[in-house]
Amino acid sequence: MITSFKEFCDKLLESGFSMGGGNAKGIYAVIPFDWKNPIPEWPIRWHTGDAETDPWEWRMRVLEERDDIAYGKVFFGTSGYITKEWYPYFLAVRRQGLVFDEWYDEGKAGQLEKRIYETIERNGPMALHDLKKECGISKETSGQFDRTLTNLQKNLFLTMCGRKQKLSRTGEPYGWNSTVFTTAEDFWGEDLSIDISAEEAYEKIKGRILLLNPEAKEKDIKKFIG
Repeated sequence: MITSFKEFCDKLLESGFSMGGGNAKGIYAVIPFDWKNPIPEWPIRWHTGDAETDPWEWRMRVLEERDDIAYGKVFFGTSGYITKEWYPYFLAVRRQGLVFDEWYDEGKAGQLEKRIYETIERNGPMALHDLKKECGISKETSGQFDRTLTNLQKNLFLTMCGRKQKLSRTGEPYGWNSTVFTTAEDFWGEDLSIDISAEEAYEKIKGRILLLNPEAKEKDIKKFIG
């Protein structure tokens, strides 16, 4: 069983991808339980603030301390991890070789997606509170903004890259940390797309899923990959 952050990273790199919230959702999770269902005698505990044994802390540690693991809302509309080795295969399935402008021109993204993406592309990594302000998001449009931001992560155009506090007028940080987002290309520092068809990439990922979880159902696999 995983007992530390290092062991978690080692297992994740070996697996290639994982659900992030402690629920495998019929596919696979390195940490197979959530905060409501701790396993007795196992040192791993959610929401303790311990950087070595709290999976909630690990999601930010991988972004701040490593360059080979991405984290974001990429599976089933919720959080998950993808390693650098496997990211190109998900890119091939989900983006089909398209950059954002091409994606938008084909009608696969709306105006709000375009505004959010171009704001980050223009300004570089942005904290959530700054992004909302720059995009003119109000309380009335906050729900649509959240769904759109998830879509951009799901399609691997944007990804989380860290956290940042708000700053007061005097430049002092305050309040809770806010998630920081950037483009996938900026996150990796390179274009990870490879010359492979979406169909071939799908089968590659499906094969790995079945190695990790031979009981995975086809309907769950299809939703997870796509």
